[in-house]
Amino acid sequence: MAQPAVSECGGATIASGDVSRVIDGKSFVLRDGSEVRLAAIEAPPLSAADPNEEHAAAGAAAKAVLEGLLANRSVVLKSAGTGPDRYGRLIGHVFVTGGTEEIWAQSEILTKGYALVATTGGNRACLAFLRGVERKARADMLGLWGEPYYVMKEAQYPDDVMTELGRFALVGGKVISVRESGGVLYVNFGRRWTEDFTVTIPKRNQRAFVTAGVDPKSLAGRHIEVRGFIEQRGGPAIEAARPEQIEIVGGN
Repeated sequence: MAQPAVSECGGATIASGDVSRVIDGKSFVLRDGSEVRLAAIEAPPLSAADPNEEHAAAGAAAKAVLEGLLANRSVVLKSAGTGPDRYGRLIGHVFVTGGTEEIWAQSEILTKGYALVATTGGNRACLAFLRGVERKARADMLGLWGEPYYVMKEAQYPDDVMTELGRFALVGGKVISVRESGGVLYVNFGRRWTEDFTVTIPKRNQRAFVTAGVDPKSLAGRHIEVRGFIEQRGGPAIEAARPEQIEIVGGN
């Protein structure tokens, strides 16, 4: 499979070695003991104790796909522009070596439909490219997109959105209004503010959104897709700290 230019998603090499163990759909361990977390994607968590069988099955499926790609293979880890995370894991873009061409793990997993694009882990061009890969898998209903787990949640059904509480999800819908209160911009998808889905944007981050062409105050009447962790603030909510979390897909 042809891969995009490494310069789009990955800087200098920060580690290399053989993969000894895959932990879940987004992390693994090298033979030297270094734990690696794939940048720029979010895969379903692996939790055998999850009472939701659908969620548990999705986590297991994502792990199996990463194992098929990485197990006992040699990899090169390229910088995603950040240092290790708070757990000491190396964060980067992973390239499988040893064949006729490098295979970019993030692109491969998204192509197969077993991950969502995250909101960090690459520059704007990198994340835009990966969203395109994800979008094609969604349209073709590949991998988990062919199951209820990865159906994009619709903002007009807040109870359904709330089933993803604490998980990284993709939510789409039409913005009804945008309000400001206490240093926070509230992007509302309904008129029952304590029950409907809402996106919150810290006022201090507004300039970054404007610069990226996603002015929060111009979103009313637009159809958008937003990605992030589902929280409960009366109704379900996502805090959008970065413009990469919001994509305008239609409207005015």
